[in-house]
Amino acid sequence: MSKDIQRPPAVKKTTEVISNDAGKITLDREYNSKGQNFRERFIIVHYTALDRNRSLEVLTTQEVSAHFLISDEEKDPVYALVDENRRAWHAGVSEWKTSKNLNDSSLGIEIVNPGYIKENEFVPYKDFQIKELAVLIKYLSEKYQIPATNILGHSDIAPQRKQDPGPLMPWKKLYTDYNIGMWYDDAVKESFKNQYIQTFYTLPVLEVQKELKKFGYSIEITNQWDKQTQNVIRAFQHHFRPELFDGKMDLETYSILKALNEKYK
Repeated sequence: MSKDIQRPPAVKKTTEVISNDAGKITLDREYNSKGQNFRERFIIVHYTALDRNRSLEVLTTQEVSAHFLISDEEKDPVYALVDENRRAWHAGVSEWKTSKNLNDSSLGIEIVNPGYIKENEFVPYKDFQIKELAVLIKYLSEKYQIPATNILGHSDIAPQRKQDPGPLMPWKKLYTDYNIGMWYDDAVKESFKNQYIQTFYTLPVLEVQKELKKFGYSIEITNQWDKQTQNVIRAFQHHFRPELFDGKMDLETYSILKALNEKYK
């Protein structure tokens, strides 16, 4: 009766020889440094403002790209267009808190959607698109340890020039149904409304600008109700108060902002 031959355990190879016209070295990957993190620190959501075929064409042949494309045809897969570890060109000139030029540190997700029909009239997303978006964001945020505070829309990081994914992106649903992104607590918002109901309309614009900047938006502190402030308020409303996105700071919008700053200190 033959005995089983005991083979030694396989040893994982950790070395690699690099050779070129400068010479030759051996790389050893046995040791890993504790001091490292992922390049991917943000997830940015967009709409394409194009149909499916044109979206694929533009995102694969022109000087704009995204890591992922969600189609408006349910039979389609989610298209992975750029390797997650490479830099896609989707954010442009952008800023959130202390981070700038977010192409360097973000993953971009484009959704096939016309955007808007005319000013302030946007096209709803399809239910399956939001489901696919939720699955994708949860996968990426868990894989790269991306916090809820860094899951944003394009207009959040570029409020002076962008309005996608628009006010019909269901951020509240993503938060309540899938625990994705940020949302405020209603009780805290109501508490702030009661606190400011008598004094809000004498509140200096300086305080409004400071609260917006504290939350993360790029805004100059001018103490003026200027165009840039209006654009930032509108971007904030698109995300957190989609029922009214006129770019004007009212008590409801300000109370939501205060509640968010309280929650995400």
